[in-house]
Amino acid sequence: MPSIETDKVQIEYETFGDPLNPPLLLVMGLGMQMIAWPQPFCEALVAKGFYVIRFDNRDVGLSTHFHDAGTPNMLWGAAKFMIGIPLKSAYSLNDMADDTQQLLKALNIPRAHVVGASMGGMIAQQLAVRAPEVVQSLVSIMSTTGRRSLPGPTRAARRALLIKPAKRGDTEAAVARVLSVLAAIGSPTRDAAGLPLHGATEADLQAEATVRRQFALAHTQRDYYPPGSARQIFAIAAAGDRKADIARITAPTLVIHGALDPLVPVAAGRDTANTIPGAKLQVVEGMGHDLPSRLYPLLVDAIAGHCLGIADGLKTA
Repeated sequence: MPSIETDKVQIEYETFGDPLNPPLLLVMGLGMQMIAWPQPFCEALVAKGFYVIRFDNRDVGLSTHFHDAGTPNMLWGAAKFMIGIPLKSAYSLNDMADDTQQLLKALNIPRAHVVGASMGGMIAQQLAVRAPEVVQSLVSIMSTTGRRSLPGPTRAARRALLIKPAKRGDTEAAVARVLSVLAAIGSPTRDAAGLPLHGATEADLQAEATVRRQFALAHTQRDYYPPGSARQIFAIAAAGDRKADIARITAPTLVIHGALDPLVPVAAGRDTANTIPGAKLQVVEGMGHDLPSRLYPLLVDAIAGHCLGIADGLKTA
C-alpha cells in the first residue's frame, strides 16, 4: 500500500474508486487500523459515487509508531483523569487532525467529505475546527465532544478495554483480545433468550461472526501495537472538553450514533449534534460501538445522502 511522508510522520493509506469523483476521507478510531473500515463498506461508498480514502492513524498499523515516547501508565492516568489533573500526552488530537490534512494535501485534494468514527470522529471534528476550508462536509459517528458530565462507558465496556494486551507475536491471544473487546462494545446480536435481534437470521449472525474473526486476525497480523493505543487514549484524555471548539464548526454535519453504544453512550451523540450549529442527528437502533455488516446499507445510505446532498447544494434531510 502507498504512504506519504510529512516532516513528522509517515502515513499509510489506501484508496478506492475514481479519483475524479468526490473525495471521502475515512478516519478510524482508537487503536484501530484502516482495515476497520471494511473493504465492502468502502466499495459500497464507491458505488455511491465517491473516491474513498482510508488510512492508518499515527501509532497504529503501518504508520509511524512513537516508540521513543514510551508506554503511559494507564491506571495512573485514569486516576489523574478522574480527579481532574491535566494529563500530558505524546501528541494531541490536533496533531492527528493535522496528519489528515497533510494526507489530503499530499493527494492533491483541496476539499473532502470527512467521516470519522469514535476517536476518528474527534479527529474529524478537530480538522473541521482547525482547517474548515478542507472539510466540505462532516459525518461524526459514535463520537463525543469530551464533555466530562456526559455518561461514561458501561463497566463491561471499560473492563474490555483494560484487558491486558497480548505479548507481541502471540497472535492467538491477540485475536482473542480483539474479539473480547468487539463482543463487549459491539452491536448486540441476540436477546436474553439467545434469539437473533433486529431481523437477523442465524446465517446472518454466523456471517458476522466470521467477519469479526477475519478482522481480528488481519488486525493482529498486519501490525499489533498496543503501546500506540495507550498513547492515543492519553491524547483523547488530554484533549478534555472540546465543546467550545466544536461549537465553531461550520461544515454541514451529520451525527450518527448507536442507540445501544456501551462505550460512548448515545447521550454523547446527542450532545455533539446539539453543539455543532445546524447538525443533524441520526440514532441507529440496535447499533453499539462498531460498524456491523448488517448495518452497512443503512450507514452508507446515511453518509451518501448527507455528503452528496451537500455536494449538490441540497439541504440534508
